[in-house]
Formats: sequence, structure tokens, C-alpha cells
Amino acid sequence: MTFEPVWRHISLRRPPLANDGLVVGLDIGTTKVCAIIGERNDNGILEITGVGLCPSTGLRKGVVVNIEATLRSVSTAIESAEMMSGREVHTCWTGIGGSHIQGIPARGVVAVTNKDRETREIDADDIERVLEVAKTMMIPMDRKILQVIPQTYIVDGQRGIRDPRDMIGVRLEADVHIITCSITSAQNMFKCVNRAGFRVNDLILQSLAAGRSVLTQEEKEMGVALIDMGGGTTDVLVYSEGTPFSTITIPAGGTQVTSDISILKNISFETAERIKIDAGCCWEEMLEDDDDIIVPGVGGRPPLPIPRSHIMTIIRPRMEEIFSMVKERLDTLSLSRPLGGGVVLTGGGALLLGASELASAVFDMPVRVGSPLPMGGLVEEYRSPVYATAVGLVLEGYEREGKKGEKSGEGKGGGSRESIFKRFGEWLGKEFF
Repeated sequence: MTFEPVWRHISLRRPPLANDGLVVGLDIGTTKVCAIIGERNDNGILEITGVGLCPSTGLRKGVVVNIEATLRSVSTAIESAEMMSGREVHTCWTGIGGSHIQGIPARGVVAVTNKDRETREIDADDIERVLEVAKTMMIPMDRKILQVIPQTYIVDGQRGIRDPRDMIGVRLEADVHIITCSITSAQNMFKCVNRAGFRVNDLILQSLAAGRSVLTQEEKEMGVALIDMGGGTTDVLVYSEGTPFSTITIPAGGTQVTSDISILKNISFETAERIKIDAGCCWEEMLEDDDDIIVPGVGGRPPLPIPRSHIMTIIRPRMEEIFSMVKERLDTLSLSRPLGGGVVLTGGGALLLGASELASAVFDMPVRVGSPLPMGGLVEEYRSPVYATAVGLVLEGYEREGKKGEKSGEGKGGGSRESIFKRFGEWLGKEFF
């Protein structure tokens, strides 16, 4: 019988504590859980001060299937990050992804209702209203809106406007991309993190967070396809003219590659995973030598030598299939211009030797492997595609907290009693509703 730490349960019985200047990103994936702690230094710059990683067994294709296993992985990952940073975590920004994610195009239309009827100058309130109107489209009862991403605005018929603030107009329209998820999947994600003793600030799309940490603004402007290669799914986020244009989820990932090796070579899944990581390759030109891989025997049988070239012949078809499925979906998009920024691979699957070369051959465009851009702190610890989503969650959470502070007036002398009680009410709703 195993027992969870008592303090974890006690923490759920008191009002949620603030992170005291920390911004924590929690990436819960099919094969791993990553926790990243960001902290503002003396110069006011966000730095990474804690990194935690733990294997995950409680998810299948991005959906929680074992709450107990998932909350244990969450606790271990965050505690590892806490040990590294020397700080205690109470809240986090959590990523969500998987085959239940859907992107829906929508449009909102409002009249500009400025007090000065002669000028009708568009302000932040008008923009907020048009986005709210776009959200009123029919969403199934079992779906939850994760985020509304404005793509372009139209003022009195004039298209292609990025930021309509301070413009003069009577009619304001917005083309948006609404990202939705399954309500039950979101609730289970909340439950796992809450039972581990932490509070979720909000759920953020994993591929959106990954793009935040690995893509440059130039790539976004030119158009780029970010391919986040996870264990259970391959998530794609397409940028066009600087803004997210479409989200795609392919229900196949690194575990399918490992499973192929395990089945075809009659070895355990764990052994196949180790072979894939240590000696796997999916591009023949990258295979410098054809050494044998010694696989431990099962049930007292002698060790079995397997040439690396045999492993490659198993890995390459599956990886090529995944890239081809992505290409088929990309070809159906109505983009205003080709993807001049090419393709950026990230996630654990991007570390496979030859992955970028194979992808370049399939997509017939430039491909690079994306690691989080340097932002200070423990640079060597997090500069890997594995941590792209978790670092992006920190960046996105940091920006949202800043906007929330400005909106509530916290940046001008602290939060009000009303905002404190509002946050406490939100916590109660998430914990007990």
C-alpha cells in the first residue's frame, strides 16, 4: 500500500497561495511530464530556475486514462523542479493536447459604439466585444473553448488589418480561430493537478505553447508549420502572416514507432524504446556504420544481435507515414501564400536521428529541429525539443499574468479585495464543482 504525502491533501483545504513571483509551466504528455519554473530576476527579466522531468503512464493519445498514475507523475516532476529552484510551487499553467482538440473558424461582427459618435474611434472594448460575439457560435455541449485567436480584422469592408485600435469606423469584423477541447478531458486534467496538491491557472494548447518558445517572428510572418512530435499524437500548428491559422492533430506518435520495433523484433516495449532512443535512425545517409545492437534475451535466452540497419527499416516507414499524414492535411489548407518559413520539428520525436532530413524529403521544403530560444537561467537544462512546450507554457503564462495584472489594476498598487475574493471563488468552483 502506498500513501501520498499528508501535506498534499492539507493544501487543498486552504485558499490557494500565490506563486510569489514564479511562473510554472506543466506539460503533461503521453510518455513524460515536464515542469519548468520561471522567475523574474533582479533586472526584471524572466529566467528558468527549475526543470523537472518524470515518465508518464497515465495518458493515452493525450487523454487521461489513469488519474492516480498521472498525479504521481505530476508530483514527481514538480518536486524535482522545486528542488532545483529552491522555491515552492502552488499554481501552474498546464498544457493540453491530443486528438480531442479541434479548431473552428468563426467571424464576429459588431457596430463601433464609441461615445464620440462623430469619430467612432475603435478601442480595446470594441475589440473585446467582437471577439465575444465570435465565441457565440454553436459549440457542442461537450466542448470547452480553450482560446479565441484573432487572425485578421475588417473595418468597414477594409480587410487585412492586424490591429484596428484607434482606427475610425462604423462596422468592425474579426476572423478568428476558436480552439476547443473535450470538457471531460479538461476536467480530468484539472483533477489530476489539483489532487497532486497544485492549482491550475488555466489550460493552454500545447502546440501553441511550443510555437511560442521555438518559433521566430520572421518564421511566423513568412508562414510555418510547427510539428510537435509527442508520444501518443503529433500536433501541428500552422502560422500564416504572423498568426495561428490552423491546428491539426494526427493520432500517431513515438509510441507507434516503439511498438513496431517491439512487435517485429519480439522484444519488450521498454527495450524497444531504449533501442529507438540510443540507436534509432530514419535516414540512411545518417547511418555511418551498421553495428549490431545487443538485445538482452528474454526468459534465460541468449542475447540477440540486431543490425542498426534493420532497426532503420522499421522506424523509417512509420515516420514517413506520420509525415505524409501531416502533408495531406496541410495540402487541404487554403493558405494565402506558401509556407516560406518551412517546417519546424519539436517534441521528443524530433530528436530521432535523421528526422529532419526525412521530413524535408516528404514536405519538399526546409526543415529544422526547434529547441526553446534562450531566455536566461539554466539554459543547458531546457534547450531541448523535449522541453519546448513546458518553456512555452511559462512564457504564455507570464504574458497572461501581466495582462491580468494590468486589467485588474494590480500594476498600480496591488490587487483589490474584490479581485482576491473573485480568485478565491474561481478556485472553489474548480475544486468542488
